[in-house]
Amino acid sequence: QLQFVESGGGLVQPGGSLNLSCAASGWTLDSYAIAWFRQAPGKEHEGVSCISTSGDNTHYATSVKGRFTISRDNAKNTVYLQMISLKPEDTAVYYCAAVFEFQAMCLMSRRDLDAWGPGTLVTVSS
Repeated sequence: QLQFVESGGGLVQPGGSLNLSCAASGWTLDSYAIAWFRQAPGKEHEGVSCISTSGDNTHYATSVKGRFTISRDNAKNTVYLQMISLKPEDTAVYYCAAVFEFQAMCLMSRRDLDAWGPGTLVTVSS
């Protein structure tokens, strides 16, 4: 089971910024494409962004494009999500997961369909 430890969430005002981290727990993530997902209250999980194994390919949901930036540091076994210009609709629990890759492009499709990890809560509110 490919487990992660997500961190960096918190309460922020609209227009504010947060930086999320996703560390692999007990395994190395340098051979996997990784994605961030989120689940808002009462809604299904939504793919937010993914990054390929090499880091050369990234993908963003339309709702976050231009505001969120995904990156990875394989030496630190960690993937990051930098979020700026946050909106109330970004409020959700954010999770990361290993995803599939096709022709060096990441896909928003989880490899491990076991239960989600604890995630990190992001609340955007004034």
